[in-house]
Amino acid sequence: MAEALRGAGDVLRGEIALFRQEMADNLRRLIVGLAAMAGAAVFAVVGFLVLVDALVKWLATVVGSEALAALIVGTAFLVIGLVLALMAKSRFTVDGLVPTRTGRQLRHDAVVIKEHVTHDE
Repeated sequence: MAEALRGAGDVLRGEIALFRQEMADNLRRLIVGLAAMAGAAVFAVVGFLVLVDALVKWLATVVGSEALAALIVGTAFLVIGLVLALMAKSRFTVDGLVPTRTGRQLRHDAVVIKEHVTHDE
């Protein structure tokens, strides 16, 4: 029985280590997602502010209307910003933070420990 308890303690320590590693990995993914979202916002805003005036003026000469040129350029930058934001948002899932490997390993270890204790009796 003492050996089974020691084994269970070892298994528990291993599960805790696995849980910590999985949570660290999930947190790292979340941080990358946050950085991507910040990058998306920066590119959308800076790109809009820096290029919009030049593009509007150039496009106005092509289409013959500064208002139409501004509408076309503004829409293009808005679409680019939305696409980048949606890509970053896809990294922000609650399911991505749940330690699935740890739960699966715990269930497996519980079965092994139960079999070991039953076998020793």
